[in-house]
Amino acid sequence: MSSFVVALDVGGTSMKGGLVSETGAVLHSERRPTPRAEGPDAVVAAIRDFISHLATAGDGTPEGVGLAVPGLVSETAANYAANLGWRDVPASDFTSLDVPVLLGHDVRTGGLAESVFGAGRGISDFLFLPIGTGIAGAMIIEGAPYGGSSGWGGEIGHVPVFPDGEQCACGQLGCLETYASAASVGRRYSLRAGLEGVRAEQVVSSDDPIAIEVWDEAVEALSLALATYTLLLDPSLIVLGGGLSEAGPALFDPVRTRLVKRLTFRDAPPLVPAALGVDAGMLGAALLGWRAAGRPDLGPDWSADVRSAPSVS
Repeated sequence: MSSFVVALDVGGTSMKGGLVSETGAVLHSERRPTPRAEGPDAVVAAIRDFISHLATAGDGTPEGVGLAVPGLVSETAANYAANLGWRDVPASDFTSLDVPVLLGHDVRTGGLAESVFGAGRGISDFLFLPIGTGIAGAMIIEGAPYGGSSGWGGEIGHVPVFPDGEQCACGQLGCLETYASAASVGRRYSLRAGLEGVRAEQVVSSDDPIAIEVWDEAVEALSLALATYTLLLDPSLIVLGGGLSEAGPALFDPVRTRLVKRLTFRDAPPLVPAALGVDAGMLGAALLGWRAAGRPDLGPDWSADVRSAPSVS
């Protein structure tokens, strides 16, 4: 087996990890649940155990570890994550391996991967917007993810699209995430229809008038947020990812139409689906792992068709 790094993408529900070679080949990958309900210490311990386990699947010692985590994060510490409950966890706490490690914000790390060998390859300025349980953006500016002055850059999910709208979990009113995330689409329909546990994909495919109304509001909210972003930062491209992007034309067609209508004096940027799917975070973490290992030159020449090993659940 060639030289490799351990790459791990940590989500609120599950973790996806793998071994990635210096050519970009995914040599091995696995998934594990994230024990969020057991508290932050249990999550950190689970990450440490998963990284150690992944390392044993390789032939030799990994060159480095790359870790994509949610919340406020620097390269050397996971400072805060509301969903996981941790504060100021040093990078070294996540692994018992004696190798260099770098941390990255989960969405910006996914955006980095899309920039290097995904839908944004060769594009210096674009927005990567995964729409899943929540919504956060990776702003790729002059070829690099931009986190702002304190690391909170890209929180597009909390842009107020309807200032007098529903209260968001963050405390603000009318946030994009409250209307257009997959979780919110399912929640808002379930509440209005008097049902429980309806998923977003069921709402998208339904001809129920309530479902049509909820989906229309989600599309409207998304087009408003994307128009605002376009006018502020003039991206060459908007890349939509996450689970809700799998709605395909039911999402892309109406959002594209409304975005064009809103931008009356300029062209709308192309709106395209992400290329890497659920692997974006892990592949971005691999780039961080190679940077930790002192190989920042790796990545740009990786094949756009990332070679992947079967995933082990």
